[in-house]
Amino acid sequence: MNCADFRKIQMEVNKLKNYMNGEWVDSKTESYFPIINSLDGNTVALCPDSTINEVDLAVSLAKKAFKSWRNTIPTRRADILYTLREKLLSARDELAEIITLEHGKTLSDAKGELMRAIQYVEHPCGIPELLKGSHSEDVGTGVDEYYIREPLGVFSLLPPFNFPAMIALYFTWPIACGNTVVVKPSELCPMTMLRIMELAEESGFPPGVLNVINGGPRVGGRLCTHPDIEGVTFVGSSRVAETVYRTATSHGKRAQCQGGAKNHVLVMEDANLDEAIPNIVNSCFGHTSQRCFAVSNVLISEKIYDSFKEKFIYSCKELKLGDGRNPKVSMGPVVSKQALDRLYEAVEIASKQGAKIILDGRNPKIDGYPDGLFFGPTLLEAQPENFAFKEEIFGPVRCVKSVQTLAEAINIINLSAYGHTAVIYTQNGGWARHFIRNINTGQIGVNVGTPAPIAFYPVGGRKISFYGSHRGRANDAIDFYTDKKVVVTKWSSYIEKPTSEKPTEANERSSVLF
Repeated sequence: MNCADFRKIQMEVNKLKNYMNGEWVDSKTESYFPIINSLDGNTVALCPDSTINEVDLAVSLAKKAFKSWRNTIPTRRADILYTLREKLLSARDELAEIITLEHGKTLSDAKGELMRAIQYVEHPCGIPELLKGSHSEDVGTGVDEYYIREPLGVFSLLPPFNFPAMIALYFTWPIACGNTVVVKPSELCPMTMLRIMELAEESGFPPGVLNVINGGPRVGGRLCTHPDIEGVTFVGSSRVAETVYRTATSHGKRAQCQGGAKNHVLVMEDANLDEAIPNIVNSCFGHTSQRCFAVSNVLISEKIYDSFKEKFIYSCKELKLGDGRNPKVSMGPVVSKQALDRLYEAVEIASKQGAKIILDGRNPKIDGYPDGLFFGPTLLEAQPENFAFKEEIFGPVRCVKSVQTLAEAINIINLSAYGHTAVIYTQNGGWARHFIRNINTGQIGVNVGTPAPIAFYPVGGRKISFYGSHRGRANDAIDFYTDKKVVVTKWSSYIEKPTSEKPTEANERSSVLF
């Protein structure tokens, strides 16, 4: 795109605003990211790459709002969250359409994301219970000890493009605890978060409690180093997660950074294939495979390998590519031209390293959408040392491999640099139990394709899939967004003085009653 074309787009397309201190504000930047409809290549909006001064202003406003919000009673904070939940429910169809427009995933996948996202609001609504501390009486002679949970200040949240509603709504946990937040949505898919912020504004959050600053890596970097930021929550690739973690912690901040994944599924010879195969297909290619819980490598017992492969390929071929608004469509386009180019590059590298293409999804022809960023389901037979088997490929390129034993499969999975998720399909409880106990990942599934934890359970991987001390969501989130202040008290003992007065008849009666 040349400069003249971009200036024309700037005049015709809406420039998104930042949200600070309860007001929608135009950025003073001269740099914008075009938000592309990956279905047809059209620019639908322009996302500002906000200035550092604007980032600093957003943080200062959040800091100013902290004292008042911190002193707002938890039940009042919960009331506002309940209101937000109701507004999200009412706007669910509208939000799903925005997600499909800026991301490309199907409406069905977008609505599924929103269902889970709304659960992320429901759990923090219990904050009056979740904030309870602990108390011990007489830890020493006349000494009591207890702790209380306190919010810390301003937190920054850096959600990814692939779940623009679900991960962005992580902000409900810090604000429920009494913190204030600055959110930088992905520059690829910021419109969903901005609509959510409009709903939050209508819900009654005071100015400065919630702030959104648009931008790219430069803005995110400042939010990791700003002296008034207490902690950072990030979800994205492992490479960036490690960078964010090291940057934030080296500046004295808490960091909770969820990285990428290379998830494995093991199909044993006794698996119910009629149930397993549709489940695995959806886990491999749902959300156009652009999710950290997507199945990447399918390991199959050699005893059923040929029959499984035949059925699996057939089911993958049945997936329909196209406009995600069409209920008959299974997969939409990928999010960007850069993402599409990386998929072609990954298949080329894998092929040169010996992978065999058994289902080729390259260059699909989609009627009516010649400029759409489509890449069909692609299956490779590959060995564990192959690029496609080892590295995260954020799109519909999956690997299959036969294994002789359960032990071989466990060894392959545990050799991965990632430690996010693993799944076994079997009817044998002993095999399943052994698998659960010996796999080194943060989530395990048994006869389920994507073991994504519900909102009131923590989520996060191991090894390079997670950097930090507290996993996301649930009570782990409460621990991350609060600090436990321990109080030890000792008071002079109360000694009741004896009285020489003769009890009256009335006093005698009251002593019997009480």
